[in-house]
Amino acid sequence: MLIAPASLEDEARTVALWERAGLTRPWNDPSADFIRALKREQATVLIATEGDSLRGSVMVGDDGHRGWMYYLAVADDARRSGTGAALVRAAEVWLVQRGQTRVRLMVRNENHAVLDFYGGLGYTYQDCVVLGRTLDA
Repeated sequence: MLIAPASLEDEARTVALWERAGLTRPWNDPSADFIRALKREQATVLIATEGDSLRGSVMVGDDGHRGWMYYLAVADDARRSGTGAALVRAAEVWLVQRGQTRVRLMVRNENHAVLDFYGGLGYTYQDCVVLGRTLDA
């Protein structure tokens, strides 16, 4: 398995993976998120491949204060193979190379399997509440 930064040519298959994994929401445009990450120096999308097969992906970014991970997805037939953990570790390395010492991510409260996955990698509950607002474009 090879983990490397995605290219713009990887957009369609990566977004399709995110959709199959149930990560997309109607109020977010995952294609725009993918393209925006690749066009900015402070973010990227890392993909895991075996030959021509996309096995997984993660979006990672540096906001100048801490790192963030989004869109961690693993193909159905690659789950429980270590691909997700390898992508998380690759994202952490990407952040450390940029001087970050902390990383955060958001998981929906009801997604117990994913909470357990991250817990197994040493991620712990952070005593804070995420607030949000949609800005007029």
